[in-house]
Amino acid sequence: MTVTQRRGRRIMMTPGELEAFLTAQRTCRVATVSAGGTPHVSTLWFVWDGASMWLYSVVRSRRWTDLRHDPRVAVVVDTGEEYDELRGAELSGRVEFVGEAPRTGELCAELDFPETLFARKNFGLQEMPHDGRHAWLRLTPEKIVSWDFRKLGPA
Repeated sequence: MTVTQRRGRRIMMTPGELEAFLTAQRTCRVATVSAGGTPHVSTLWFVWDGASMWLYSVVRSRRWTDLRHDPRVAVVVDTGEEYDELRGAELSGRVEFVGEAPRTGELCAELDFPETLFARKNFGLQEMPHDGRHAWLRLTPEKIVSWDFRKLGPA
């Protein structure tokens, strides 16, 4: 994974800041490309496990279909309203499909940790509820670019 940036080094998050940011946030925007080349952006909840972003996607979505055709993806996580509050990260790479699709709760040791994180963070539960419509995507980023405009100081 590459976390270096040529431009914007002054506002780049440190590894610790990036870790805290990705751990705390819950909503991201996922950019995919269809077989015909049309871009598509959609919103999802996610969890960060310290190395990978886990996305729980509806398997009958355009996003899922796009990623089955081409696993390359860019994901943006950002926050802030005013210019001097903006901060975020773009993670890019290829997703991997993990577990059965759709997910029904079959034993899958690889999903124990992300499902526990996701259930606690997004549902306030100790176990992941399975609806038979969603499945897991794992993005272990090849590249991360981050920004934190709060580092610019007063204008």
